[in-house]
Amino acid sequence: MKKSRIILSAIAAAAMIASVSSCGKKPEEKKLVIWSFTDELQTMVDNYYKPDHPDVEVDYSLTPTDQFPNKLDPVLANGNGAPDVFALEDAFVRKYVEQGDALLLDLTDVYNEVKSKMIAYPAEVGSFNGKVYGLSWQACPGAMFYRRSLAKKYFGTDDPAEVQKKVANWDAFNEAAAELKAKSNGKCVIVSTTGDLFKPFQGARKDPWIVNGKLVVDPAMEAYMDACKFLKEKGYEGRQGQWAEGWFAGMKGELKDEKGAEVEVFSYFLPTWGLHYVLKPNAPNTAGDWYMIPGPAAYRWGGTWVAAYKKTKVPNLAKDFIKYVATDDSFLERWAKDTGDMVSNNNVINKIKDTYSEPYLNGQNHYAEFAKMANNVDGKLTQGTDQAIEAIWGDCVGSYINGEKSKEQALADFKEQVNVTLGF
Repeated sequence: MKKSRIILSAIAAAAMIASVSSCGKKPEEKKLVIWSFTDELQTMVDNYYKPDHPDVEVDYSLTPTDQFPNKLDPVLANGNGAPDVFALEDAFVRKYVEQGDALLLDLTDVYNEVKSKMIAYPAEVGSFNGKVYGLSWQACPGAMFYRRSLAKKYFGTDDPAEVQKKVANWDAFNEAAAELKAKSNGKCVIVSTTGDLFKPFQGARKDPWIVNGKLVVDPAMEAYMDACKFLKEKGYEGRQGQWAEGWFAGMKGELKDEKGAEVEVFSYFLPTWGLHYVLKPNAPNTAGDWYMIPGPAAYRWGGTWVAAYKKTKVPNLAKDFIKYVATDDSFLERWAKDTGDMVSNNNVINKIKDTYSEPYLNGQNHYAEFAKMANNVDGKLTQGTDQAIEAIWGDCVGSYINGEKSKEQALADFKEQVNVTLGF
């Protein structure tokens, strides 16, 4: 009997020690601090995540895009007041991803659970040194949107399959531009600005800007210079600036040249969000007069990634949140249906892609078309220095296109400025 009491006492003591030990490790709080530059993420939190996770408290902060990195950088550097989860815009996502384990929570385990159903390129952009640090709910492949009425007038057909043949590669694109100009007596240009060609040519590169610490000008980027020069000299583009007033006027069918003559703009290169946030709101009067096709090259443009601070006190909760907004089938199906956003989850895409008919595109199923394009996009060439390098590139290419410098001089100046500014 005495021996039994000793054994029971020993068991009780062991249980007490185990209990004390487990109490020493506090369970994670059910609170997330989230920072973002886009109200899309806030809509996700308020309308989807919180109803699905009523036990989680979310402290959400919204800051304009141009101010966001300046707000985020100091707190990530010193750890004081840093958010658990934050959004990263395409223009600066690699700046953070390339800091890897020093800054961000490793999401490789999350991605490995879901990668079989995900479009590859968003995770490629969010990866560094073999680890995944950022995931995106979006896929933003680019397309070529063209005016149906102009295609019928000058090509004799507005059928997307036939028009795609006209612009299937850059040589064909140039021939189509010549045909438009000739048949319209110089009135119709294939694009309003040479700037529209940048993303498609960028998407055709084989090498990134920086290879083994050295600046590389991929042949595709030199081809971009030649293409822009060719279009401008031939009068195949509308001589407008991208995002300028004339760029939008061309969408509306209201562009005029310096003499007041009407200029018809045949097409625009835009990504998924370009339909809903550029064409529709800025050219409502042309609804039904557009179709979209892949165009000469596969490319991507834009997007939002979600990452977590390495020293977050709620790593599991942060991972669960990112997994939810970036990969969850149920959520992304609802999100896609409610917003029209092109998601990065192939399970969802394949389930819903055949249900769309877009009135602005004369009933065309844009979702199915974008789905075909999305899996052809390569995200592996994106680098943290892209934004700075491409700002210099744009200025130097502009000087060549406008006849201020030779191609050789423009390239030499570009390389010198990158070296001076960034050390490459």
